[in-house]
Amino acid sequence: MRKLRTAIVAAVVLVVSAIAGSPASAQKPGGTLVQITQPEPPNLAPYISTSAPISQVTAKIYDGLLEYGFDLKPKPSLAESWQISPDGKTVAFKLRKDVKFHDGKPLTAADVKFTIMEVLKKVHPRGINTFRDVTDVETPDDFTAVFKLANAAPYMLAALSGYESPILPKHVFGQGDIKTHPNANQPIGTGPFKFVEWRRGELVRLDKNPDYWRKGLPYLDRIVVRFINDEATRTAALEKGEAHVAGFGAVPYNDAKKLAQLPSIEVTTKGYEMISPVVELLINTKKAPLDNQKVRQAMAYAVDRQFVIDNIWFGFGKPATGLISSNFAPSGLYTAEVTKYQVPDGIERANKLLDEAGFPRKDGGIRFEIVHDITPYGPEWQRFGEVVQQQLAKVGIKATLRYEDVATWLKRIYSDYDFALTSNFLYNLPDPVLGVHRAIHGKLIRQGTVFVNGSQWSDPRADELMDKATIEPDAEKRAEYYREVQKIAVAASPIIWVFELNFPTVINKRYKDVIASPLGIYANFATAWRE
Repeated sequence: MRKLRTAIVAAVVLVVSAIAGSPASAQKPGGTLVQITQPEPPNLAPYISTSAPISQVTAKIYDGLLEYGFDLKPKPSLAESWQISPDGKTVAFKLRKDVKFHDGKPLTAADVKFTIMEVLKKVHPRGINTFRDVTDVETPDDFTAVFKLANAAPYMLAALSGYESPILPKHVFGQGDIKTHPNANQPIGTGPFKFVEWRRGELVRLDKNPDYWRKGLPYLDRIVVRFINDEATRTAALEKGEAHVAGFGAVPYNDAKKLAQLPSIEVTTKGYEMISPVVELLINTKKAPLDNQKVRQAMAYAVDRQFVIDNIWFGFGKPATGLISSNFAPSGLYTAEVTKYQVPDGIERANKLLDEAGFPRKDGGIRFEIVHDITPYGPEWQRFGEVVQQQLAKVGIKATLRYEDVATWLKRIYSDYDFALTSNFLYNLPDPVLGVHRAIHGKLIRQGTVFVNGSQWSDPRADELMDKATIEPDAEKRAEYYREVQKIAVAASPIIWVFELNFPTVINKRYKDVIASPLGIYANFATAWRE
């Protein structure tokens, strides 16, 4: 009898395990997911700022016309289908007819036209480039939006996610100044989660949208985005199960490696395929002595990229050779045949260039002094600033460190141009037109617009090549243009491209399908569920 009872219990356990493991039974509604985002976003307006923390929140609130698979190919979202004319100058989107904004009003083509023409094309840091060739959005009926373009823009189809190009309700945002709109921090979208509250310094709460157009989704009842200043507390919250997901460096990189050893935690670098972040040092090329190319080259030689990767980011990266990530190597757009600054005799070369530039060492061995503004994104960036300070000191450049809040830093760098050197990271995104041009194209020196050409450097030949590549249908010709752009820009060194960052995302294993897109935490979490 004892053996029989044991066998029956074992059989029951097997059956229950099988049932619990089946997707049909497992993906039931319910649960709260706690996401850690660091630092706290300066606002909840992804249509006017691409500051990294913002869309970690708002991508759950706003939908885009399209979504993307891990193959980076577009998939339907608010647009159920689209058609491109043979010359590429007309793209017609058919919108879903069952979509409502969170205030209950229906989505129509008028909202798409307003968003593209009046918001993204005018004030979005990347949208001003993405939609540069869009001359009009025609709306023959409420559910058709026809993009008319001056030139073919195949890259545009890679930029229509809720993260990159969120669709706004015209009846809300069409009134008043979009840059100071009262709903900037009370967002209303069509996404799977609705904004409920923002407790400054603590959290943002998003609740399930019961009228979401994807029937049966989302599974989760709520997402709570927490802001925790102390890095040890962030790690402890994940370890204890008080928080469930964190990416983009919110967890110290050494802690991410330790957490990965726990049976309850998964650490992945998946979910960043569509952004390709590159850590950089941005130089104000209009400010003496940094307006001297030899000085900028010397600084580029002085920075030991591998030391930074190994000692600050604990191996989560690889040295960058220039402005385009090596992720683009398969397409031919990337080249390593540029001026190489990561060399064994970098310090010697830097000293020689500074002497040639007319900046000899004075008393104490100092050639000149600058202020280095540190990206206010956490302790890694502070340590990065300290390492840069030490490495520049080796060649006689004294750098004083300054650390401010996100809003003040953004204003200083992109509105006031009141800086000499700052650390940062920019996304290459799925095409150079979207992520690379904004950093170095002369037309994208837009004072007051964040994360565009803050160095204020431009080169007529590089601009010409980028303009050609934007509309070039031949892949090999396009690649040739970009290879030459890289050589020009890297030699001029308006930016020190330090390394290609591989962000770790820490996930509690009880939560499934959290990273379901190449946009990772920048996706909407509609299909995420709690076991």
